[in-house]
Amino acid sequence: MRSTSAPAFIALCLAAAPAIAQQRHDSSAPIDFGADHIELQDKANRAVLAGNVAVKQGDMTLNAARMTVSYTGQVVGGSPQVSRLDASGGVTVRRPDQTARSQYAIYDLNRRVVTMLGAVTLTQGGNTVNGGRLTMNMDTGRAVIDGSSVAGGSKGSGVPGGVVQGGGGRVTGTFSVPKRN
Repeated sequence: MRSTSAPAFIALCLAAAPAIAQQRHDSSAPIDFGADHIELQDKANRAVLAGNVAVKQGDMTLNAARMTVSYTGQVVGGSPQVSRLDASGGVTVRRPDQTARSQYAIYDLNRRVVTMLGAVTLTQGGNTVNGGRLTMNMDTGRAVIDGSSVAGGSKGSGVPGGVVQGGGGRVTGTFSVPKRN
């Protein structure tokens, strides 16, 4: 495994980022990021961004209290290959016409899937949908929201910090109706 330096980490962050969309996301757009603190953990092939984390790619922004960037250790074209982004703490993903909020978000770059967990709210125009888990396929634009989320402790749950919500929840929401004469 190859370790990276701070300049390589910047290239790493320019290689990929999370997105939310009902349309295909342009994952080739450059990415800007900012945080109050960054910790490089080269031997573990990850970096931790903390404090007012902001990631922007194209017309999408992601804000969170903390983000862990995992990479494979491989460097292609001078850029480390990102495999996963984990965001936690007041996660908000915005696009021009929609906003999603949750406690946690996971972006699996290999599968091109974003999963948002815990008290999920998705708004678009006058429409709002609430649930426990939102899964978005970045290639197809398909988004699925359900009432359940990850149950169980932090060991093996895949969610930083452990329990989000047990199963058995419901999806709720409001759909706007156009004014008619």
